[in-house]
Amino acid sequence: MDPVRIIEVKRSIYESNDREAEKLRQELKERGIFLLNLMSSPGSGKTTTLKQVIARMKDEYRIGVMEADIDSDIDARAIADTGVRAIQLHTGGMCHLDAGMTRQGLEELTAAEVDFAVLENVGNLVCPAEFDTGATKNAMILSVPEGHDKPLKYPLMFSVCDAVLINKTDVMPYFDFDLEQCRKNIALRNPKAEVFPVCAKTGEGIEAFTAWLKKEIDSNYAGVSGHTFLLQGNEFIIKEIEET
Repeated sequence: MDPVRIIEVKRSIYESNDREAEKLRQELKERGIFLLNLMSSPGSGKTTTLKQVIARMKDEYRIGVMEADIDSDIDARAIADTGVRAIQLHTGGMCHLDAGMTRQGLEELTAAEVDFAVLENVGNLVCPAEFDTGATKNAMILSVPEGHDKPLKYPLMFSVCDAVLINKTDVMPYFDFDLEQCRKNIALRNPKAEVFPVCAKTGEGIEAFTAWLKKEIDSNYAGVSGHTFLLQGNEFIIKEIEET
């Protein structure tokens, strides 16, 4: 008998999180709550893009946003300025959110009867893709300055996303960025991913993405009437931002 016992800790953590995520996803479905997990590297334009989306959708849906960061509440305050409910999640140094953390945030967020929730995940192309948050759909933003080769370098991130927004198209003439090659690279990782070239600064291309979102949200609501949500735990900081 081998005297050394090897425990696959990482695998165990993933499997446990996957079970919790699937349970959360089913609960959200039953209650008619659509959760979008928005991921990207830092500086790609998540918050600016989200503000454009909110402007086009807040009259049709009750929107709430969870801003996840290692520290600060800058992004949550920017979102609160749009008039929707926003809370800041501090991860205590962790570079991602998992299903359990998402549950805790939703406890605060859905108290306002939100039916479209957005999790703006920590800026990172690696860790957030490894942990299923229980979201209904995953989306990520790739900005033009990052390069069209990122789908090849970060395969998991692109493989788990239902939609990919290629942001900052207004500066494409100034960078060695091949849009069609980028589309091909994304398709290599995930042929089912919807690709939306956008400019969050001007709003160009945002309508196409919001049309896709509305279709997905309405499909999620089919056959569901009313919703409540009760969650437990408070293991990391939840800071509510006042609406303005």
